[in-house]
Amino acid sequence: MTGTTHRIGFVSLGCPKALVDSERILSQLRAEDYAICDSYQDADLVVINTCGFIQSAVDESLEAISEALDENGRVLVTGCLGSRAEELHQRFPALIAVTGPDSREAVMEAIHEHLPPIRHPFYSVLPPGGIKLTPRHYAYLKISEGCNHKCTFCVIPSMRGRLVSRPVSDVLDEAEALAEAGVKELLVVSQDTSAYGVDLRYQTDLRLGLPIRTHITDLARSLGDLGMWIRLHYVYPYPHVDDLVSLMVEGLVLPYLDVPFQHSSPRILKLMKRPASGEDNLARIHHWREECPELVIRSTFIVGFPGETEQDFRELLIFIREAELDRVGCFAYSPVDGAVANKLPDPVPDEVREERLAEFMAVQQQVSMERLQRRVGEHCTVLVDGPTDDGVVARSAGESPGVDGVVLIQGDRTLKPGEFVDVRITGAGPHDLFAEHLHEPHRGVREGSGIPE
Repeated sequence: MTGTTHRIGFVSLGCPKALVDSERILSQLRAEDYAICDSYQDADLVVINTCGFIQSAVDESLEAISEALDENGRVLVTGCLGSRAEELHQRFPALIAVTGPDSREAVMEAIHEHLPPIRHPFYSVLPPGGIKLTPRHYAYLKISEGCNHKCTFCVIPSMRGRLVSRPVSDVLDEAEALAEAGVKELLVVSQDTSAYGVDLRYQTDLRLGLPIRTHITDLARSLGDLGMWIRLHYVYPYPHVDDLVSLMVEGLVLPYLDVPFQHSSPRILKLMKRPASGEDNLARIHHWREECPELVIRSTFIVGFPGETEQDFRELLIFIREAELDRVGCFAYSPVDGAVANKLPDPVPDEVREERLAEFMAVQQQVSMERLQRRVGEHCTVLVDGPTDDGVVARSAGESPGVDGVVLIQGDRTLKPGEFVDVRITGAGPHDLFAEHLHEPHRGVREGSGIPE
């Protein structure tokens, strides 16, 4: 790298899907020999990949833009909030460019205009799989862009457009490259993972002479054959999710489902225009657990949605007690600009929303603690993430990075990130598990799967 290389500052905000977009832009920047720096002052230009899902995320993005302009002055905005380009230009006239989400080409064009590349791209200088913002041993794999649903609380479809699934061969090529780069866990993400391939009418591709449908079950099975942990996020509870649970029983996919239920009241779900709003989700959960007792279920909910009555909220509390979900996130309804739900009658007062959020989380914390306590004494395989003061931080099949708790292996700091080891769960807290390293593999654990046998 020469002293004349252009330096780009980069800020990545938002969800894992936005993180994948950041990784693609960073990979292209490095391929074209731009340097990435971690200081506003040292950067020739700053790129901010924004989030616009809820108001707190919008506020965080606006604050980051303002700070970058104050500290540097040459700022390019991309990501979900970039779909509101006119508003951003009015608020921040000094911005050099604004692009929407999933727009690597437009970002690079804007950068080329202000900082022309000094050399031709050399893709061979990139590591296998490109630049990653995650640790080397796990990576996010985005299988589609956009969403066909019209949930009244969400503005993502207006920002990212309708569902566009990646060709199944392209997804598997990327997964294989990541496996060759040493990745041990793939986290499959999209706006609606269950809908993968709908826009392509589940067309069949030929890969290595074998037919494979552009369908989430076919993709998950093929990913499972690569020998990595495969974790599924943002899985809507459509009927074919039952087939994914069967793959978990086979050990091809981790027994972990991230299912955004959002509420349990049929009336509120109808107001939200949620897909599968008429499904008996409690019966589905019980069926999944009958088939796969090790299954860990994560979900997200919204309380204080316009029109939510006290009875609706009480029904939701009953649901989460009966469903016994392992990991749960919850938001008080946030009236993001452009959301259809903002116009619904009977908005819930702010103080009531916050009270319901606190009560919901208190009930769910008790449920989660009871679920974690049941795992004490269990033998399982974990993936080591890194050292801590008196041991290492790891995760089992039941913990996804960044959103769930962890497994703390005490007394052994020799274990390395990316290493699979067998442990016995010795204790449980409100969010985390404690474990001891089993130096001899436990014969009741399927190797590498994290699934107790």
